[in-house]
Amino acid sequence: MRTALLALVMLVVFSSVGCSTAPSSAADKVTLISESRAALSRFKLVNRKLYDAYNKDAVGVAVFPTVGKGGAGIGGAYGKGVLFENGDVVGYCDLTQATFGFQLGGQAYSEIIFFEDDNSLSDFKASRTEFSAQVSAVAVTAGASSNANFDNGVAVFTLSGKGLMYEASLGGQKFDYVPK
Repeated sequence: MRTALLALVMLVVFSSVGCSTAPSSAADKVTLISESRAALSRFKLVNRKLYDAYNKDAVGVAVFPTVGKGGAGIGGAYGKGVLFENGDVVGYCDLTQATFGFQLGGQAYSEIIFFEDDNSLSDFKASRTEFSAQVSAVAVTAGASSNANFDNGVAVFTLSGKGLMYEASLGGQKFDYVPK
């Protein structure tokens, strides 16, 4: 029963998000790119060794500088991002998340996804990338380990932002992409 309810909630949230993947104006694109580069710089400052370990092997990186997340039983999150290849912007992406379970509060964070190979990057560009409850992100801290591995061609990291949220929930993330 819970699984069916979770699936229904995720379907509603994923299909009802009316946000456009690409920013609507040139100024919004410049702002999103600037914020994405700043999030990457923050990652480097917090843990240069971890950043270098993943960045050297990655064929691309998606950066969501601000993901807003909130919930009270049923929750959701949304953020816009930029996809980089070789340091160049190649497109825009968005992240939608739905969760169900014990959760209360809201928070903002940054999410960074490194792509290990062309297959995982191609899947992302085709908007075929979805993370289930089993995929976990590593919180970037000064002491975070740099010897973690890519999982199915991706490595996901989060940088804490503002807010407080208590959560013990199930959910998933879905991504959409449009080329520049």
